[in-house]
Amino acid sequence: MSIKIAVAQFGATTDKESNLEKVRGLIERAAGDGAGLVVLPENAMYSNPDVTADISGAVESLDGPFVAAVGEAAKRHGTAVVAGMTEKLPDNPRSSNTVVAFDADGARIGVYRKVHLYDAFGYKESDRIQPAEFTPLTFGMGGLTFGVMTCYDLRFPEIARLLVDAGANAVIVPAAWVVGPAKEDHWTTLARARAIENTSYLVMSGQSGPNCTGQSMIIDPMGTIVASAGESEGLASGALSAERIDQVRAKNPSLANRRFTIAALPSA
Repeated sequence: MSIKIAVAQFGATTDKESNLEKVRGLIERAAGDGAGLVVLPENAMYSNPDVTADISGAVESLDGPFVAAVGEAAKRHGTAVVAGMTEKLPDNPRSSNTVVAFDADGARIGVYRKVHLYDAFGYKESDRIQPAEFTPLTFGMGGLTFGVMTCYDLRFPEIARLLVDAGANAVIVPAAWVVGPAKEDHWTTLARARAIENTSYLVMSGQSGPNCTGQSMIIDPMGTIVASAGESEGLASGALSAERIDQVRAKNPSLANRRFTIAALPSA
C-alpha cells in the first residue's frame, strides 16, 4: 500500500485571513495533484517573529474559525491535512504551539502540542508558549502509521524514537525553521539522521522566507531526499509505501538490534 503526500510551504504572517487563503489554496493545489495527505507548516494560522509581541488577540481554541476552515477544506477536496496553529489555553496566559490533524472527511483526528520549545539561538519561545507533556499523536493512513512532532523537537532524537515505539513509521514535522548561519544545514542533517536511525520516512513542512528556511521535503527510510520544495512558496510531493519500510528494515534492522529503551522525563 502507498499514499501520495504533499508538503506545502509558505511564509505565514500576522494577517490571519491572508494565511488562511494561502492554506486553502495549497490544499486545493495538492489535492488536485492527487495527494491523499497535505502537510502544512507550524504556525500556519498566525506567525509573529517578535517574541515580545502580545499575541493574545490572535490565538484561537480548537473550536475556533481556523480549525473549522481547515477541516472544511480537507472535506471539500477529499484529502487529509496536518497544520500548525497557536492554540488558546484555558486559564493560562501562555498559549500552545499545536498541530491539528484532519482526515479526508474533514474530521479532527488528533492534536499534538509542542514539547520542546525554541529557547535557543537568541529566541525564547517559552515567553509566550506553554510546553506540553508528551502525548504521542499517531494515525494510520495508506498502510503506514504517521507520528507528529514540531520544529525544534527535531533536535531531540528521543521524541522521534518514542513516536516509532508508539507505532509510527513515518514522522511528520511541521516547522518554522528560522534562518541563520548553518541553520539550513542543521535542518537537512537532523532530518536525514532521524530517518536513518529510525528507518522511517520523515515528512517535513517548513515555513518559507523571509524569516524561515523553507526546504520542505520528504525523506525515505534510507535517508534519501525524494522530494524538496526549495526556498519559495509551493509544494513538493512523493509516494510513501509500507513496502519500502519493510525493505529498508530487512536490510538495516537497527531498531531490532538496539540495546536501550527511551522514556519521557517528567516536566521540570
